[in-house]
Amino acid sequence: MSHALTLMQWLSPAFPVGAFAYSHGLEQVIADGVVKDADTLREWLRDLLEHGSGRADAVLLAASYRADDPADVDAAARAFAAGAERLKETDLQGAAFCDTARAVWGIEIAGLTYPVAVGAAARAVDIPLAETVPLYLHAFASNLVSMAQRALPLGQTDGQTILAALSPVIAETAKDAGKTPLEALSSASFAADIAAMRHETLQPRIFRT
Repeated sequence: MSHALTLMQWLSPAFPVGAFAYSHGLEQVIADGVVKDADTLREWLRDLLEHGSGRADAVLLAASYRADDPADVDAAARAFAAGAERLKETDLQGAAFCDTARAVWGIEIAGLTYPVAVGAAARAVDIPLAETVPLYLHAFASNLVSMAQRALPLGQTDGQTILAALSPVIAETAKDAGKTPLEALSSASFAADIAAMRHETLQPRIFRT
């Protein structure tokens, strides 16, 4: 039970990684009118989870969990970032996660990208990988739903309906990522990657990415 509670704490909106400040490029596609309601948001997030950065993060997390030294996995995560803002997002959130995990739990990690840091920390305190990956992905999707609720006329019930609809996708992506080697890391959500790049010059903007 304590392991489950620790994982829930790490992936809670209250954990100080500043996730609320990042839109993962979603602010750009909302400004473009591509994501405009519950249906388009659900499909955008589904693509991220099944084919894009959500799935890539899950593969990186699992690889970090299996590694005796996560340095090579972290280097791959940085190289795989599709643009400057994606790199900033994973770098800053990861550094903040490492700082808190080290200060509170005594886990000796520092300067890792976000999914790599979570994987290394989960391994350090023996939280099962099969529990860590789906909760990480749920937090990923939940944060973007919360972001969209601040930028769209999207109610709380709509947000929870989207997350419920994505639960099977999260479970399947997590299961697949757990057995995917780092060498098979890939992404096919090119529209999301381009949106993240275009967001670098969006004006006005509220979110950091």
